[in-house]
Amino acid sequence: MRLYSTNGKSPEVSFEEAVFKGLPSDNGLFMPKEIKPLPNHFFEHIEELSFQEIAFEVTQSIIGDDIPSDDLQKIINEVLSFDAPVVNVHDNIHTLELFHGPTLAFKDFGARFMSRIMGYFLQEKAQKINILVATSGDTGSAVAQGFLGVPNINVTILYPKGKVSEIQEMQLTTNGQNIKALEIEGTFDDCQRMVKSAFLDEELSKKLGLSSANSINISRLIPQSFYYFYAYAQLKKQGKPVVFCVPSGNFGNLCGGLIAQKMGLPVHKFIAATNANDIVPTYLKEGKYEPKPSVQTISNAMDVGAPSNFARMQNLYEESLEAIREDIIGKSFTDEQTKEAIKRVFNQYGYILDPHGAVGYLAVEEYLKENPSEDVNTVFLETAHPCKFGDVVEPIIGQKIDIPQRLQEIVDREKQSTLMDANFESLKSYLLNENAEATDA
Repeated sequence: MRLYSTNGKSPEVSFEEAVFKGLPSDNGLFMPKEIKPLPNHFFEHIEELSFQEIAFEVTQSIIGDDIPSDDLQKIINEVLSFDAPVVNVHDNIHTLELFHGPTLAFKDFGARFMSRIMGYFLQEKAQKINILVATSGDTGSAVAQGFLGVPNINVTILYPKGKVSEIQEMQLTTNGQNIKALEIEGTFDDCQRMVKSAFLDEELSKKLGLSSANSINISRLIPQSFYYFYAYAQLKKQGKPVVFCVPSGNFGNLCGGLIAQKMGLPVHKFIAATNANDIVPTYLKEGKYEPKPSVQTISNAMDVGAPSNFARMQNLYEESLEAIREDIIGKSFTDEQTKEAIKRVFNQYGYILDPHGAVGYLAVEEYLKENPSEDVNTVFLETAHPCKFGDVVEPIIGQKIDIPQRLQEIVDREKQSTLMDANFESLKSYLLNENAEATDA
């Protein structure tokens, strides 16, 4: 597998190089040089395949022989140790529940895949690497859990102070071992900017062997295509076209779906659903891409004002707005609309939405009203368990949400984090000091 930069100014690299490098030297994003369609017989019998069998075929098609089949199958089986069921909410509106993993969020797929891929490539190398990741919510907890205790890998997580839920913060800051948390006095965009600056800093790259676990890393992106195929397989027997609605912040999840479509997955339409941070829906409607500072909402993981993966979206369509509009519709909703949807869906159908899934539900509902003649199955992605947003959801539905045992266990752990201003030099100093201490030890 060869990968190129979306900016087109750095050399092509192998899959292994892209995984550890994270970002190309020209500050673009790595993309596969070739995305091959899967054979027809794969789709003809996809409903007969397990989730693991589907993921294996998809991964092997993308990365080729970079990892031997037996080793790749072992990785896939370890990563997908939990289900991703399609659940009917009502009528032809379904949700793809992506919160059945260890941290109850869709980020578990990417983080677990990445940790196993890195572990595979590192197993015969006498070297250490440092993972640096920015999070607006669930990425950090998934990465922390995925990499906890992995030899030769240290993880530093940057998250915006006061802008993640209480449970998300506990998942980020109570791990210890090889996981460090930095509480940044700023927004997610500040965290992401600091991480990008670190990757472009020659001194840090040379001394620390930095790599990223954000959706900018290609090994995070690949497994985000798996569950689109699996959702299609679960609905195939109904014989209807499928519309996928993706609650979107940094747009890695949508890019995973677009890659699946490029590989031949029959997708009738994608809906990019956002909260008030409506940069991409505005672009799709008006043709202007204008990043701006993010605003805080109750669907905090989508509070992104400069989505990194927009470059990948454009690249997949050769920067043709017309082509993008053929496949993707953009919709955005306010916090008040989101709260109303959570209440209404619970009262009418007994289903508890998290704030991100509620945005997806609203977009699907609006799409169906605008296209009443279409006989389609709609699937919105429910990206996190609603208990992770109990402070928002519980007052709306008027009852407590049961917290699964694996989350309940972290409640009494001690928070371990370092408060830091939103300044790259502060981050650089911290990382160099931590590395010096580790070397001395």
